[in-house]
Amino acid sequence: MYDFSPTPGQSKPVLYQDLVEAALAITQDEPDAVANMANCAALMAGFLPDLNWAGFYRMLGGELVLGPFAGRPACIRIALGKGVCGMAAATGKTQLVPDVHAFPGHIACDAASRSELVVPVCRGGAVIAVIDLDSPLLARFDAEDAAGIEALAKAIADRI
Repeated sequence: MYDFSPTPGQSKPVLYQDLVEAALAITQDEPDAVANMANCAALMAGFLPDLNWAGFYRMLGGELVLGPFAGRPACIRIALGKGVCGMAAATGKTQLVPDVHAFPGHIACDAASRSELVVPVCRGGAVIAVIDLDSPLLARFDAEDAAGIEALAKAIADRI
């Protein structure tokens, strides 16, 4: 039985450090990538406030395919370069979008989403997945959130 929960009022760097440590603990010695993504999605949903979606898209056959997540049903397949997730996968760069309605080509899987953070997960120099966080709040994510999720992506890349 695991009991991972954030400490109320902690700074974002400490929150993300705790999130990474929890993800490493819960994925330790588990070889199944899907199980590890599922637990990491649940951790993100529990640790990070003001989200309406947290999860993964996996790189399969040259496109992103929906992976484990916490939230409402989502788009199943996303072409590289399309939407925020597809752009992150195509460029290998974090996408921090304060207003998704101002992002050219945004794919609206959930009409409640107003801001988004997408971080590529890379192994051996290739994007193998993206971590996608959506919020119903405008400008929910900042550079500290991006750095925290980038640290998570790096930490779990060999476990998913």
